[in-house]
Amino acid sequence: MKTPSTPVPATRREFIRSSSALAAAALAGPFIAPSSLFGQNAPSKRITLGIIGCGNQSTVDLPEWLKNDDCQIVAVADVNRASFGYRNEKQFLGREPQRDFITHAYAQRAASGTYRGVTAYADFRDILARPDIDAVAIITPDHWHAVMAVMAAKAGKDIYCQKPLTLSIAEGHAMIAAVRSNRRVLQTGSQYRSNAVMRHACELVRNGRIGKLERVETYVAENNFTGPGPGWREMPVPEGFDYEAWLGPAPRAAFHADRCFYRFRFIRDYSGGQTTNFGCHSNNVAHWGMGMDLSGPVEVEDIGAEFPLKGSLFNTATKVAFRARYANGVVLECKTDKRSFGATFHGSAGWLRVGSKGIECSQPALVTSTIGANEIHLAVSANHYRNFLDCVKSRQDPVEPVELGHRTASLCHLGNIAMQLNQRITWDPQAERIVGDAEAAKLTGRPMRAPYDYTLPPTSGRTLSRAG
Repeated sequence: MKTPSTPVPATRREFIRSSSALAAAALAGPFIAPSSLFGQNAPSKRITLGIIGCGNQSTVDLPEWLKNDDCQIVAVADVNRASFGYRNEKQFLGREPQRDFITHAYAQRAASGTYRGVTAYADFRDILARPDIDAVAIITPDHWHAVMAVMAAKAGKDIYCQKPLTLSIAEGHAMIAAVRSNRRVLQTGSQYRSNAVMRHACELVRNGRIGKLERVETYVAENNFTGPGPGWREMPVPEGFDYEAWLGPAPRAAFHADRCFYRFRFIRDYSGGQTTNFGCHSNNVAHWGMGMDLSGPVEVEDIGAEFPLKGSLFNTATKVAFRARYANGVVLECKTDKRSFGATFHGSAGWLRVGSKGIECSQPALVTSTIGANEIHLAVSANHYRNFLDCVKSRQDPVEPVELGHRTASLCHLGNIAMQLNQRITWDPQAERIVGDAEAAKLTGRPMRAPYDYTLPPTSGRTLSRAG
């Protein structure tokens, strides 16, 4: 894919190259650290980044952003001020702890040992409203991804959005339209696309080292939490947590500690369970090896999924099990497995498995074989975050652009629909629609609660509370 040839709007970096603009920014703009703090990267070449979402995944992403001298985090936003109880009871996260973490990291680099350049907001729109911010990283629960990404694209921000890219197939269409019409760069945060081992495994499959591809198995992790069963009771909302804003486009619901923070992923209103959590890694690698990045299956069916008791707080699959068939005859089966992540490719001449243990193969010598100059070579990225920053500068597509993230998520969503309905569905991968099943087709979209949809005002008519 190529970036549209239409010139992109001038960015902040281009704007402040003029001496008059730089002088005005120095007098009236937000605090920006001097270039000496970041080595040889002058402020005019530095990408300013806003972090939206300060939960568990931010503990992984923030250190990666901080490694890049030409990237400066200037703001964070989260509806939670600060609390324990994310992935475990000892995790203390929220906008203020993560603001302080970033501030401390930059202060360690400064000659004075102090730094005061990170602002914490309760409302993500305050980040989008800042003209000095070039890009945003969206690290929120899945049900907020589409609204935030569409609004960010319209605000002229480039976007790094954690996987799964969407909560529904329809949301992917909205994100693609917003990103492309506003000429933005979007990287889907499924980091295995920047893993050399995964790339080599997929190149071996794509180049026929195991013969004609026939079947693929993909793995997702077992659920690592069990929520309250039928009869669970509402709990008081913790101080400093804007629960109304956390729900956002999702339906109103009684608060429970297991509904939010890390455990949101096991509730259908906010996520797709392990199907989309680990499945957007494993099935992403599978599609890469299958050559199906911008396509999808023609049929998806349930093959024995299991769910919590009706009335439980958690309602996503406790056992993932679905089968997808492609137009070329290849079959993919996605299942809950102790291996948690990975894919096994079965061909007419052997099998190849790639996962956390690296590459295993029915013919071990294939693992170290070289891909020839005239064979298929897949996109190379040594670091997912670095790749995004480089593409913000070059205006080229990153290794996992919006269309690719959408297609991977779509396979997972189709699997969830088939499992939820306990049936087989027919999918048209070109038109991207379910054929001949109105009930299943309705599940390709999710209604958004007003006013938290794509028309949420950028800054006026504020419904999200501000940080104090």
